[in-house]
Amino acid sequence: MTDDRDLQINVLAELSWEPKVTAAHIGVTARNGVVTLTGHVETYIEKSAAEAAAGRVKGVKAVAEELEVRIPSGVRRSDDDIAAAALKRLEWNSAVPADALKVKVEKGWVTLTGHVEWRYQLEAATQDVQWLLGVSGVSNNIEIKPRINAANISDDIARALHRSWVFDPKTVNVSAQGGKVTLTGTVHSWSDRQLAATTAWAAPGASAVENDISVV
Repeated sequence: MTDDRDLQINVLAELSWEPKVTAAHIGVTARNGVVTLTGHVETYIEKSAAEAAAGRVKGVKAVAEELEVRIPSGVRRSDDDIAAAALKRLEWNSAVPADALKVKVEKGWVTLTGHVEWRYQLEAATQDVQWLLGVSGVSNNIEIKPRINAANISDDIARALHRSWVFDPKTVNVSAQGGKVTLTGTVHSWSDRQLAATTAWAAPGASAVENDISVV
């Protein structure tokens, strides 16, 4: 088992390895497998990349991300410019339904609202705006309102999970009430936990996924 000191060193090494991250401004602590990231980054996409890098290190059970986005003066943009750029990016993205979303920007922080039918459409919208210059954060308040019947959703997700060699039917369980899905059980890594949620979100009719799977 990886102890906290080794885990801290490994996460720092992974942050240094990730080309989208400037690790010099990021502090790492680890306690009982929970990693906390502190410090600052220059872009929102760097913040997301740092969290992803920490999460894929073996032994990480959870990531507490407390990074601050400090945008350099040379790349700051007005809220109006960011909003216009975000709307244009969404308009050109074929994964995002036309006229389904609204954009609000306040001090560089982008809030998305509206509704879509699938999780991948929500994620596509987020990815579009998080790369824009001047964005300090993204609040995704998009609702998922599927049109598909969710009657057999728990069985469908269970079969999808158990087709993969990663998940043991004895350790990962699926329950659902309407389109609201709950995952419980255990996996061996943070990335496996995220993969389980991604698999659940791919189910027709899924409107919410609560991931209560533990990393052991």
